[in-house]
Amino acid sequence: MPRTATRCAALVLLALALGDHAWAARNQTEGLRLDVTARALQPGEVVRVDAHLTAPATRVTGTWPHGTVEFSPTDTALVWQALIGIDVSVKPGLLEFAVQAEGPSGALRATFPLDVKARAFPERRLSVDERFSRPPASEQARIAREARRLAEIVASRSAVRLWSGPFRAPVDGEPTSAFGRVSIVNGQRRSPHAGVDLRASAGTPVHAPAAGRVVLSASLYYAGDMVVIDHGVGLYSFLAHLSTRARVEGDRVAAGEVVGRSGATGRITGPHLHWGVRLAGALVDPLSLIAATR
Repeated sequence: MPRTATRCAALVLLALALGDHAWAARNQTEGLRLDVTARALQPGEVVRVDAHLTAPATRVTGTWPHGTVEFSPTDTALVWQALIGIDVSVKPGLLEFAVQAEGPSGALRATFPLDVKARAFPERRLSVDERFSRPPASEQARIAREARRLAEIVASRSAVRLWSGPFRAPVDGEPTSAFGRVSIVNGQRRSPHAGVDLRASAGTPVHAPAAGRVVLSASLYYAGDMVVIDHGVGLYSFLAHLSTRARVEGDRVAAGEVVGRSGATGRITGPHLHWGVRLAGALVDPLSLIAATR
């Protein structure tokens, strides 16, 4: 691998829709090509970056204003892949993503501009039991404890990618409440919806969207019975409002394996499955994760 790489000769933007990937681009340098695909470059979206090398690498990393991204080798030794999460709170503008591939003979570097566009999220109005809208003082310590535990999980990143292949929805039901929708609960404005709600009658089997390790299996005040799966490299699935949990913390699960059954536990107006995704701390739309990994 040469020690230096020439500057990018051309940045080719592809105006073709590639299945669910309505946006795609390519950056070609000497010895390193980046193929970038996504449904859109907007807050809440997952972007896939495939790094194609002409010589083996021992590590490939990416950096951008929101942190460091670890690439994972694929079945082809010369192709490494990473997912970038554009957090729901990211403001529109140009963000530079830089990639470095390290190998026995040196390093290759390339940069890529991500021009994030504005995204408008709809609103929804909900009426819930007052104890969930305004929890009693007796529950405040529990709520704070559970919030700290979830924050610790999101902040932790295992170095190894535990899944392969595409992500799939954990149930077959259609979405009933979109990601990012702003909720007005009992007349009070809340944070954007942190996932997607999928139609599922009580007792519907809930499947692991991809392989991983269960890092939380518990009953929480707001989320009800919930299973959290660590898919590796900072990617987590949160499966909430379950009626039963079929897995305990520490269990390894395969893609499609049943981890519980849907229900109506926690702050909820009726049976369904809530699927949330965090990617290196970024709150992203689970449906964009499905699109990015196809």
